[in-house]
Amino acid sequence: MATSVKFAVVDVNDFLTKKQTNEPSLAADWAKLEELYNKKLWHQVTLKLQEFVKHPFLQTGDNLIQLYNNFLSTFENKINPLSLVEIVAVIVEQYKDKKEAIAFLEKIEQKVKINDEATALCKVLQGQIYLEQLNDLDSTERVIGELEGSLEDADGVTPVHGRFYKLASEYYRVRGPMSKYYRAALRYVGCARGGAALPQAERQALALRLALAAVLAHDVYDLAELWRRYVGCARGGAALPQAERQALALRLALAAVLAHDVYDLAELWCRYVGCARGGAALPQAERQALALRLALAAVLAHDVYDLAELWCRYVGCARGGAALPQAERQALALRLALAAVLAHDVYDLAELASASGVATWGARGGAALPQAERQALALRLALAAVLAHDVYDLAELVSR
Repeated sequence: MATSVKFAVVDVNDFLTKKQTNEPSLAADWAKLEELYNKKLWHQVTLKLQEFVKHPFLQTGDNLIQLYNNFLSTFENKINPLSLVEIVAVIVEQYKDKKEAIAFLEKIEQKVKINDEATALCKVLQGQIYLEQLNDLDSTERVIGELEGSLEDADGVTPVHGRFYKLASEYYRVRGPMSKYYRAALRYVGCARGGAALPQAERQALALRLALAAVLAHDVYDLAELWRRYVGCARGGAALPQAERQALALRLALAAVLAHDVYDLAELWCRYVGCARGGAALPQAERQALALRLALAAVLAHDVYDLAELWCRYVGCARGGAALPQAERQALALRLALAAVLAHDVYDLAELASASGVATWGARGGAALPQAERQALALRLALAAVLAHDVYDLAELVSR
């Protein structure tokens, strides 16, 4: 287990000489550090340390903590404060006791308080430990609150911004609201060259989360504004690439159904579809678009379908659905899957998890999750069932 930080104990040259003897594979690196240290070339020592602390051999045991206690701590006041914290960011990961890690970072923060960026990075590192290791959301929120204003007022984008927006996005993803998650995650992506600097797996995960957050957050997209300012300016979408048109079509269709002030199912049917001879007088494309909206609205509206009635009186009477045509079974599957997740009195998440074959979630099937998180997960699952290419084929459902 890592020990607490203490004052440098030794003659630095003695420490470096022993390291050269005991670690022959790194002897040249230790010798170089000794040479630069004796010449008081602090900038060059800093550059060497920024590379050296990432060496695989030093990631085991408490090698990095020993390096700090017996070497770096003797001249830390002579090097650039931000560079010091960037080195410390690697060292602190070696603390097994995460409360000791927080204490270590607090001491470093006091030593670099003359530099705003270094102080901010120290706080971000503490926030990451609170969120990822200690699950202390209140302390994470405090860190974000302390930094949010100062970083947004800073001139340009500093090296700390990307780390901060990643921390903020992960916090808001857990606690909400979705609109704050969306904005923080988008800024994080912007700090990473539009996502180009991120690993492929992280880019994919962010793309999915951002797409869902954009639909779920009430104050991210406004349907009328989307159409008027973007799609309308592109000649009604004709000037957009096919892939972008399809993505926008899905967003608009979902937003049209989900937004309470855009469509009302009864009004749509009574005043429009009904007046067009039940839809027979409408163009084929419009009939298909309406079919999708109506199908989704029929599932989402609490006063249109009752799942128990559907299942008991209809699907159950058809030998559990076996006697129904394939197209009808698929349509019912979509309605039932969405309704089962959305309806509060049909499934709780625990039952849904066990019915899906994933009863061991680690959160007792959702029973251990806060209500807000359970609701957010329910809506994500419902949307994912529609959006995922390998769950339902939306085009096939609509055409059938």
